[in-house]
Amino acid sequence: MALELRQQLRLSQQLIMTPQLQMAIKLLQLNHLELLDVIRDELTQNAALEEGEDYEEGREPSIEEREAAPEPAVTEETPAGPAETELDLEARTPDEPDWSQFSDDEEAPSPRSSYEGEEREAPRFESFVAKRETLAEHLLWQAMLSFDEPGDREAAQVIVGNVNKDGYLESSVEEIARQCGQSAPVAARVLSVMQSFDPPGVCARDLAECLLIQARRLSLSGTVVERIITEHMTNLTNKNYKAIAQALRIGKEETAAAIRVIMNLEPRPGRIFSDEEPHYIVPDIYVYKLGDDYEIVVNDDGLPKLHVSRFYKKALSRENALPDEAKSYVQGKMKSAAWLIRSIHQRQRTIYRVVESIVKYQRDFLDLGISQLKPMVLRDVAEDIQMHESTISRVTTNKYVHTPQGIFELKYFFNSSISRADGGTVASASVKEKIQKLIRDEDPQKPLSDDRIAQILEGDEIMIARRTVAKYREMLGILPSGKRRSIA
Repeated sequence: MALELRQQLRLSQQLIMTPQLQMAIKLLQLNHLELLDVIRDELTQNAALEEGEDYEEGREPSIEEREAAPEPAVTEETPAGPAETELDLEARTPDEPDWSQFSDDEEAPSPRSSYEGEEREAPRFESFVAKRETLAEHLLWQAMLSFDEPGDREAAQVIVGNVNKDGYLESSVEEIARQCGQSAPVAARVLSVMQSFDPPGVCARDLAECLLIQARRLSLSGTVVERIITEHMTNLTNKNYKAIAQALRIGKEETAAAIRVIMNLEPRPGRIFSDEEPHYIVPDIYVYKLGDDYEIVVNDDGLPKLHVSRFYKKALSRENALPDEAKSYVQGKMKSAAWLIRSIHQRQRTIYRVVESIVKYQRDFLDLGISQLKPMVLRDVAEDIQMHESTISRVTTNKYVHTPQGIFELKYFFNSSISRADGGTVASASVKEKIQKLIRDEDPQKPLSDDRIAQILEGDEIMIARRTVAKYREMLGILPSGKRRSIA
């Protein structure tokens, strides 16, 4: 069998992700705050990208632009006008007083000359930065005031290192003793002292111990409250108040009073020292109602006006002004800046078109509320604005719109449909809202079961199964009917 080389012509098509396309896709799925961060980074890294107004050559700036522009600085290269002469620092205007008359000693040194040669320590940066105290710092501060022995302090540091953000101890006494090199009785004694620290209930090993520490701090030792925590924690969790009353042989009123005390205790003592920052939502687009119509406004607040540097444009226009390597580098930076500006504009236009299509489909929702939300999928918007579904998915991810009904994520408007008895459909978000309203208005003594909620919705011509009601209830974070029962 002989081997030989042959040449063949083959025609094929393939999709290549260019850097420009990658940038456009990346910007398309960013929200408003993330887009600001990307623009700031690009302004720092790309010298060809500038912020501010870009006046065209040969065009005089308008009055508004002239007022907004900064005053030109006086330099040696600034040509003087016909009536201007060299600036005389010794000259005084006729109305200016002779300040030397008000000086007692013209040869006296200035106040600054006395310490010009001294080395002054600059203020520390930490003194200007606001920082919240953490739970570990708060516990260590109390431990240093409570323990004098080095072994006790070492055990206290190990205990603090094993306390989670909720204030619970995640290690046993034996593990703590092994880590600090002390005996188990020493570790147990240190832990007992630290369980009396602030906040109440800290360093507990489980929920029952946390509640028990707080109850004893309130001088409730030996009461019904302590017995419920120590003996009937399972019935308390399941809200089986009748079983608690029968086991303790007490009346319903006394049981209800004790349970109210327990419900006012803190199940997570470390919550007040949480370092989680609040998440603020900045809408990417606004929908306002003007008369009988709706106006869509893209949120450009904080977005700088970008343009390509005119300095580098002039440098490239001159022949032999730059070496080949420098010219290639500058051209790459200018292309990157131009593509960024173009991608930002394309992103804003795409978001506008998607929201415009949503407003057209969901006008009843904007007028009347969540109960009138219509079922809609990504394909509906994609076919309306002639774009691919993947593009619509990127646009609606992590983007928020401000409407007359409140602030919603764009994904909120795309939901499945549930059949009605009359042959129509209703959006799943509307059904969730109905379930939430039914549970909010239910009798606390007789909460509605999932089967009962399904029957009520069926009376409203919404065909839904009990397991679907349970799924929606769990998505809303609502407990089952057995755990929603309140105290008598």
